[in-house]
Amino acid sequence: MKIALLNGSPKVNQSASGSLLEDLKKQILKRHSEKIEFVEIALHHSVVSQEAIEKLKNIEVWVFAYPLYVDAVPAHLLSCLVQLEKINWNCKIHIYGIVNCGFYEGIQATFALQVLQNWCIKSRCIWGGGIGVGGGGCLVTIPTLENGHGPKEPINKALGAMADKMLQKEVLENQYVSIAFPRFLYKMAAQMGWRQMLVQMVERKRIWESNYNRRNTNKRQMTL
Repeated sequence: MKIALLNGSPKVNQSASGSLLEDLKKQILKRHSEKIEFVEIALHHSVVSQEAIEKLKNIEVWVFAYPLYVDAVPAHLLSCLVQLEKINWNCKIHIYGIVNCGFYEGIQATFALQVLQNWCIKSRCIWGGGIGVGGGGCLVTIPTLENGHGPKEPINKALGAMADKMLQKEVLENQYVSIAFPRFLYKMAAQMGWRQMLVQMVERKRIWESNYNRRNTNKRQMTL
């Protein structure tokens, strides 16, 4: 059985989407380690390469993972979907989706999953269900414990349920989960991150203005 893992994050490295696909892969291998071939496709840009299209042919299970952008799908991924829907595929494709969002509540991903579900109808694919994951801002930094516990426990359970349905090519009812981490602490961590970014931006602006003023001073001195 071949399973295509499509990473729709614009981030090339250390994306929450990539982390979730890796966790899903582990859940699948726990259940069925034999005769499973994963085909990983990076959709970081607005065009799907011909090489990726050739790889997707004759794969009956696709999993899209992508971040929530303004309650919907990232623009570059939407362009990829438009391109893919015009291709006449040789098999009935089962589509599953995993949407991560910076919000704490996974339910915020409802509309982004519906976009993918509607795309399935337009593309004559079979919608297999999806997962909305809240707390996406810290997924990359949280380790996955061997026993399945820890902050990722609700997410791992949802991914496990998806793996079960996927291996049988059955439909999963959309699930919405969040990290097992207090909401107020997650919010505090996010605010700290924004403050650090603001301090860095102010510092960069100060350095740029200092260099600009120094160059102008040197130019005036040269003309005197």
